[in-house]
Amino acid sequence: MAETTQVTKNTQILGTGRRKSSVARVRLIEGSGKVTVNESPLEKYFTRERDRAYVLFPLKTTETLGKYDVHINVLGGGPTGQAGAISMGIARALREVSNNHVDKLRAYGLLTRDSRMKERKKYGQKAARKSFQWTKR
Repeated sequence: MAETTQVTKNTQILGTGRRKSSVARVRLIEGSGKVTVNESPLEKYFTRERDRAYVLFPLKTTETLGKYDVHINVLGGGPTGQAGAISMGIARALREVSNNHVDKLRAYGLLTRDSRMKERKKYGQKAARKSFQWTKR
């Protein structure tokens, strides 16, 4: 991990985030603060304000909201899982930019992966925990 990486128009800082079954690849480039998710603007991709706020939260906590253009490719899962994956990817990329950001990001739990996943269906059962009805006779 570099102490500080100088981000310019030509350099890209990469970060990968995961949550549930979503995977997000994030690129930070110095710019005006434009955020694109799967080649569409953030406001168009995420319709809920909560998800948009969660995506931008790492940039707000480190006070770098207007400094970087953020390009995101995300796949898998639903909107909330994707927003969580993107948030983690941005936090990991900001960690590469400067070590000064780590304490702020860690305080809000943005660098810790949410490991909750859907439990798999077991053999001989109806679902992960639900089993078939038992009859005595």
